[in-house]
Amino acid sequence: QVQLVESGGGLVQAGGSLRLSCAASGRTFSSYAMAWFRQAPGKERVFVARINWTGSSTRYADSVKGRFTISRDNAKNTVYLQMNSLKPEDTAVYYCAASSLGTVVSGSYNYWGQGTQVTVSS
Repeated sequence: QVQLVESGGGLVQAGGSLRLSCAASGRTFSSYAMAWFRQAPGKERVFVARINWTGSSTRYADSVKGRFTISRDNAKNTVYLQMNSLKPEDTAVYYCAASSLGTVVSGSYNYWGQGTQVTVSS
């Protein structure tokens, strides 16, 4: 079992930055690929970024490539999402998730956090 708790969301102006954190419980954190998804009001949850077990491989949605960076610290059981050059269209609830498969498909993720709201004002 893995429990995930996100933090770091908030209100920021367009062009600003935020850093999301996701703290995981359990001794097997390093066995899971981790990802961030987001869900805007009235829209489906979509993939944002994922990182493999060791942190050596990452993948991003085209919409955030070059602006967002996912990283992890296995010693701290934490995954991060650094978000720069934020745009109003980045406004959403951001969820972290853990998967033994590490794909970009939400259905392959076994564990989810409760989400953290990110609001970008224009």
